[in-house]
Amino acid sequence: MRDPYFPRAGNGGYDVDHYALALDYTPATRRLTGTAVITARATKDLSAFDLDLAGLRVDSVAVDGRDARFNRAGQELTVRPHDDLRAGHTFRTTVRYFGVPRTLTDPDGSAEGWLPTADGALGLGEPVGSMAWFPGNDHPSDKAAYDITVTVPKGLQAVSNGELADQSTHGGRTSYHWHTAEPMAAYVATVAIGHFVITRTEGPGGLPVLTAVDRTQVGASAAVLARLPAVVKWEEDTFGPYPFSSVGAIIARPGDAGYALETQNRPVFPGAPETGTLVHELAHQWYGDSVTPRSWRDMWLNEGFATYAQWLWQEDHGGDSAQQTFLDYYHRDDDALWAFPPARPSGAEHISGTPVYQRGAMVLHKIRQKVGDRAFFALLRAWPAAHRHGNASTADFTAYVEKRFPGADFSEIWRDWLYGEGKPAQP
Repeated sequence: MRDPYFPRAGNGGYDVDHYALALDYTPATRRLTGTAVITARATKDLSAFDLDLAGLRVDSVAVDGRDARFNRAGQELTVRPHDDLRAGHTFRTTVRYFGVPRTLTDPDGSAEGWLPTADGALGLGEPVGSMAWFPGNDHPSDKAAYDITVTVPKGLQAVSNGELADQSTHGGRTSYHWHTAEPMAAYVATVAIGHFVITRTEGPGGLPVLTAVDRTQVGASAAVLARLPAVVKWEEDTFGPYPFSSVGAIIARPGDAGYALETQNRPVFPGAPETGTLVHELAHQWYGDSVTPRSWRDMWLNEGFATYAQWLWQEDHGGDSAQQTFLDYYHRDDDALWAFPPARPSGAEHISGTPVYQRGAMVLHKIRQKVGDRAFFALLRAWPAAHRHGNASTADFTAYVEKRFPGADFSEIWRDWLYGEGKPAQP
C-alpha cells in the first residue's frame, strides 16, 4: 500500500512475521553493527522485493540461506533472491550491515531515528525512523513479532520492547535479548542504551511492570512512576484488558528527545513526565499500538483517543469534565485547531498537528453526546477488542460506529467534525 503522506515508506509483495535483530553498539565511536533476520510471507510472486534502510552500509544479503544480489537507491534496499519466490512462500532474509546510524528529521522538524545521548543512544521510529537502525517494512500496516538483542560495553544497559529473555556478559561486553511476542509496528520499536536504574514490579492482575530510568532522573520520576499501576488499572477499567504481556516506561534525560513516544510495552519520556502525559502514552497501548493505523492519514485514531483519555482522567480525578474541556477548546481563539480536519491532515508535516490530537478528541466527545455515556464507554472497550493486534482506518472506525448504533445519524459528526474544513457551527 502506498502511504498518502510517506509514499516511499513500506513495501508491497510480502508480509513480515518476525524480526530477529542482533545489534552491537559502541557509544564512544557511535558505530553500529547489525544482523537482521526477517521472516516474511510472499503475498504475490516475487523476483525482487524492497526493504527500507536509511544510511548504513550493507555487507551482504541472503534469502533462504543463499546469497542474494542487492542494490541501494535512497532508503530502498532492493533484494533479488537467487530463486524467485512464489506467492504464499515463507522466506527468510538475512541482512548484515554496519555504520554510524543517522538521526533523521521529520517533515515537522522533529528528530527521530537514532539519537545519540550523553552515555548511549535512543532509537525512536515515529513515523519512519526505524529504518535508521534496522532494515524492514517500515510502515504501520505491517506488524510483526520481534527479538532484539543489543550488545553494549559492560556497565551500560540496553532496554527494548517486550520482556528480557536473556542477559550475558563476555569479553567486556553485555548482551540484552528482548522478546516481543505480540505484533508490533516498526515505528513503536525502540532501543535505549545508557546508564539506567531498572525496576521490576507488578501492576493490576500481576502484570509485569518494568521501568528503566536514567540515573539523573530517578528522584524526579519517583512520584509519577508510583502512579503507573493505578493509571494502568484505570485504563483497563475504561478501555478493557491491557493488550500486552508487560508494561512500564523508559525515562531518558530531558533533551535526549523532543517528545514522548508510545513505544510498545514501555513508552519513552524525555525526563519525568506529568501524570497526564503518562496517561496519554499508556492509552496508546490500546489505541495505536494494539489497534494500529492502516496509514499515516489515520493518525487521529491514535492521538484523538489518547488525548480523550487525558480528558477522561481529568474528569474522573477532580478536574474539568470532558464537556468543559470540549467547550474550552471550542471557544478558544486558536486558528491552529481548525487548520485542517483531523481525518485529513494537510501534509506529512501536520500528521501530529493540533487538529489530530484535540479536534480528534472532540470527534469522540461528539459521539459520546450522540449515543450517551453508557453506550459510549462500551464503545471505548469494544473498538480495541474488535481490532486487537490489528490495523484499522478511519473508514473502518466510522463503519464500526454506524453498525454499532444503527438508529443514530452520525453524518453531521463525520461531515463537520471529522472531515470538515474550518470551525463547525456552535455545538
